[in-house]
Amino acid sequence: MNSVLAPEIEQHGFNFSNCRRNEKLIHDGFKPPKATKTGTTIVGIIYKHGVILGADTRATSGNIVSDKNCEKIHFLAKNMYCCGAGTAADTEMTTKMIASQLELHRLNTNRVVPVPCASTLLKQYLFRYQGHVSAALVLGGVDNQGPHIYCIYPHGSTDKLPYATMGSGSLAAMSVFESRWKPDMEEEEGKKLVRDAIAAGIFNDLGSGSNVDLCIIRKDSTQYLRNYELANEKGVRNLDYTYKRGTTGVLSVKKIAFDVVEESTSGIEKMDTN
Repeated sequence: MNSVLAPEIEQHGFNFSNCRRNEKLIHDGFKPPKATKTGTTIVGIIYKHGVILGADTRATSGNIVSDKNCEKIHFLAKNMYCCGAGTAADTEMTTKMIASQLELHRLNTNRVVPVPCASTLLKQYLFRYQGHVSAALVLGGVDNQGPHIYCIYPHGSTDKLPYATMGSGSLAAMSVFESRWKPDMEEEEGKKLVRDAIAAGIFNDLGSGSNVDLCIIRKDSTQYLRNYELANEKGVRNLDYTYKRGTTGVLSVKKIAFDVVEESTSGIEKMDTN
């Protein structure tokens, strides 16, 4: 039995009614919002003793580099960090909020927070806003079950992978991982692999650039290597381009005479005051 307050709702299948609505709006002249392209390269791998995360440090506003050395690896807990791509404000505030919830969880349970718990909190929050919170995240951490790497997309879907890349430079970084990653890598080998993946994004993607940040998460310690490598160091000027007067010869001289006429504005001021 149907009622006005509780109409019958289909229990399964897809609803395409909004497709016809959108076509009608476009036909009537409505311009739909365009997706904003953001530039970033963020990666994460599982190695023998834990997890290594990496990110570039370029923040862009359209086609303008707004910050050359921003932090894209965010703290969640002592045993997990999160790389963010998308809108800088969204990634920063989302990770801060989830970090607060994880700390309350740790105090309440008096144990190390599992990494899947952070993944669940993040994807539930992002799914609630249906992609309007522009945060694409690579979550990495180590708990009692071992190392974990998660890809968390802005709409709330997730992937659990041994290595992951996200951002506009993700294809260049993934080409490095797929050709060189292997299980049970040593730490130095893993750091070099992550560094090379971020460098591939920096040098092959216009939205990524500046420096390389790394974060090594082990079971008993965490090391955040800020500006691990300055991939785009500013060059040093080797020559002196200051020339003495008379170095360049004067071929011709042309003088133009003009008169400077000063007009009195006292009459105008009197007219304005009357």
